[in-house]
Amino acid sequence: MTDYVSYKKIIAMVDEELGLTELVEEHPCPSGSEWLMYQYQRTSPAIVSSWRNGNKHHFILKNGKTDLNLVPSISAAGIEEVYLKNGKVHIVYAGLAGAGVGIELRKNAKNVTGAELIEKGGGSKLGRGMIQTPKMEKITVGIDDTDTKEEGATWVLANEVGKLIEESKMGFYIDHTITQLFPGNPNKTQNCVSIALTFAIYPEYKYKIGKEIEKLLKEKTLSEKTAIAIYRGLTPSQSMKLYTMKVKREMVPINEAKMVAMRNNIELIEVTGDGGIIGAVAALGLAECHKTAAKLPETYE
Repeated sequence: MTDYVSYKKIIAMVDEELGLTELVEEHPCPSGSEWLMYQYQRTSPAIVSSWRNGNKHHFILKNGKTDLNLVPSISAAGIEEVYLKNGKVHIVYAGLAGAGVGIELRKNAKNVTGAELIEKGGGSKLGRGMIQTPKMEKITVGIDDTDTKEEGATWVLANEVGKLIEESKMGFYIDHTITQLFPGNPNKTQNCVSIALTFAIYPEYKYKIGKEIEKLLKEKTLSEKTAIAIYRGLTPSQSMKLYTMKVKREMVPINEAKMVAMRNNIELIEVTGDGGIIGAVAALGLAECHKTAAKLPETYE
């Protein structure tokens, strides 16, 4: 029976410089993560921010140990500690009753390399435990202008690229976000969108993934203007978000895109040309805000 309620996959992406870790857990139940997220947010001082995407929940966590004030129903479970040792991320959970048996459900998840049950829990008892995963890093890749007015679709090709990167064993393909850009753009092929792909990458591939995506796109793109933008960080900056919102509202010159990229250490790659740079950079700012990314500007609603 445990197999039916085991977590599917657990990933930890670390930014050592900022002292933060993004934890992504694929919950066994379609919407079961909603209760867990609500309780964890109430209980865990380490949680900086969180969001849910289907049955996957994301937590941005401060590395280190915090004290949890566990109270039945009110604050029933949380994350007690996150630390890095020997290239492995260790995450310590604590919870009351059923909320405390989570280690048993997490230990067989994909990408978990070790688990320790510290206190079993269950019933009315406290449960505590630790899981271990490889240290990974977050890479977000903006892609634009791969199609023509006659054929192709950037969102489809981007999804194919994401799956091929995961098959290459560089890491995991986490997310695909479609960002609606300015509908009045006279240069658009049709719907005027760009794509952000989010990956958890093993550190040794941090600077190789761009070359691999460039190679794949050169083989498959239909456009002479294809470009990609690569952001290595857990969360986009405010300037990146503001730039994306501007590109949704109006025409923006390519020099502005390049300036935003320079300020945020975004790597730009002209796959077949520079026409896609504006949209590729814009795809990064709202990569985690799916509803906002998809929206038309107010003047078109």
